[in-house]
Amino acid sequence: MRERAIVLLLATSCSFTPEYEQPKLPVANAFANGGGQGLAAADRGWRDVFGDPRLQTLIELALQSNRDLRIAALNIELTRAQYRIERAGLLPSVNATGGVDIRGNNSDITREYSVGLGASFELDLFGRVRSLRDAALEAYLATEEARRAAHLSLVSEIVAQYLRERAYDEQRILAERTLATVRESQEMTGRLLEAGQRSDLDVRTAEAQVHAARAEVARLKRLRAQAENALVLLVGQPLPAELPAPQPLESAAVVADLPAGIPSAVLLRRPDILAAEHNLRAANANIGAARAAFFPTISLTGFAGFASTALASLFTGGLVWSFSPQVSVPLFTGGRNKANLDVAKVRAKIEVARYEQAIQTAFREVADALVARQMFDEQLEAQTARAVAEQKRFEISDARYRNGIESYLSVLAAQQDLYATQQQLIEVRLQRLTNLAHLYTALGGGWRER
Repeated sequence: MRERAIVLLLATSCSFTPEYEQPKLPVANAFANGGGQGLAAADRGWRDVFGDPRLQTLIELALQSNRDLRIAALNIELTRAQYRIERAGLLPSVNATGGVDIRGNNSDITREYSVGLGASFELDLFGRVRSLRDAALEAYLATEEARRAAHLSLVSEIVAQYLRERAYDEQRILAERTLATVRESQEMTGRLLEAGQRSDLDVRTAEAQVHAARAEVARLKRLRAQAENALVLLVGQPLPAELPAPQPLESAAVVADLPAGIPSAVLLRRPDILAAEHNLRAANANIGAARAAFFPTISLTGFAGFASTALASLFTGGLVWSFSPQVSVPLFTGGRNKANLDVAKVRAKIEVARYEQAIQTAFREVADALVARQMFDEQLEAQTARAVAEQKRFEISDARYRNGIESYLSVLAAQQDLYATQQQLIEVRLQRLTNLAHLYTALGGGWRER
């Protein structure tokens, strides 16, 4: 009884897996330009941040149909099955067996029939099977986080592509308005030429501006169509015709602003970093399995059943049983076990480096987005003020031209500057919203649905 207790104690407590220690964060404790509300920002569901109904519909469709997300889900099923395989090694395997043994010589043939249950079990004294199970579990958890990362990445890509498509559309509308304006100027210049108040050069210049505006409209139509095609690819299906009307980029509902204040510890909640940590834990468990390979393997095999020389009396015959403990001691493996242990240790070091690299990359992404958020706010304010000033300048120049005070070249310069400024304003709005979306996903948000 005492010996049995010792064996059970060894079977449940002995393990050569190193104690896991989470690596220290290889980054600063907090981001610049931060206060203390980063966790609240990371906890917000994507519906709370991306308020455009059209964008929300596209995200929902993509989460249902995107092929990359399907692959990530299938990878989870694969690693879950692999984990079940390793976990089964901790339990006995029981098989029903039946057979006939035929022997004979020149004068006689004998048959012996048998049926029964056989069982085998590896006594995991040194934790090899448990280490393999733990490694498989961590690999499964890593793929679960990888699916979340794929979810997060898809939301981010959908938002960025949608914003780009909307920006091209707003720029197209602006170009069409500009085309209408230059056509009006061309017609007015033609009338003034007939009245002898303008030269043929002014007419030709106005005509050239019309063709330039037409080319710009065509260019923006092409870019918008290509952006929509990219959006269809991300969504995984053709865009429905009954989508909600889009919100303008200047609307605060498109992408909500995020509060400042983000401690670097929030990065540990990003799915890619969690996946890297699970891979590190799996590598740590594999070290335990490699160490256990240096020690004996003890297997217990047993059989119980019936045997008879006549098939009719098989189950009324004698009861037979066998019990075969086996011990396999690795005496000489040509250095294989030592090499496997070295491989496991090196792989663990690689996973540590990958984990630290993932944290540093995430830290930079968030830090860059925080700096850009502040600069984009200032840039948007300045660009908006410039657009207002250019609009007033054009109106004054156009009025002076109509009254014969200024040349058409002055109006043309004012018009070109106004158009360029308004296009740049749309681009700045796009960049600001894209950066806000990137900041949200860089914090690990976007995978929750509320």
